[in-house]
Amino acid sequence: MSGKALIAYFSASGTTARVARNMADATGADLFEIRPAQPYTEADLDWTNKRSRSTVEMNDKACRPAIAGPVPDMSQYDTILIGFPVWWYVEPRIVDTFLDACDLSGKTVIPFATSGGSGIDKAESNLRSNYPQANWGNGRLLNGGDAAEWAKGIIG
Repeated sequence: MSGKALIAYFSASGTTARVARNMADATGADLFEIRPAQPYTEADLDWTNKRSRSTVEMNDKACRPAIAGPVPDMSQYDTILIGFPVWWYVEPRIVDTFLDACDLSGKTVIPFATSGGSGIDKAESNLRSNYPQANWGNGRLLNGGDAAEWAKGIIG
């Protein structure tokens, strides 16, 4: 793949952040953290509580939590790797906030995820459906140590 690459990620607990940083270090790609304007607390992330912030957000497909700071100028990137923890089998709504703010036309976008038990398949399907203007590559669940090698195979 030629051109400039961005690794954009949301991380609730630090796991996805570690994976994204390893990939950026291995490839030289730019790194952007999708940070919530209102940080998530431990109580917000309690998926067993039907009234927790994360549960309320994920039950509302139109929910778009605010991002802290501006989104990078996407015109400089050809390839975007978008990372996130899998929540309720799909990407967290804040990832949708980020993608809604980006012009993905003509961009190669490849998702990667971390998860304690869910796969990435439903998230990939959801992303392809909601953002058809992007050229979606096959994503990968990256819980282990192969993230850097996987990213180098995509970005170089």
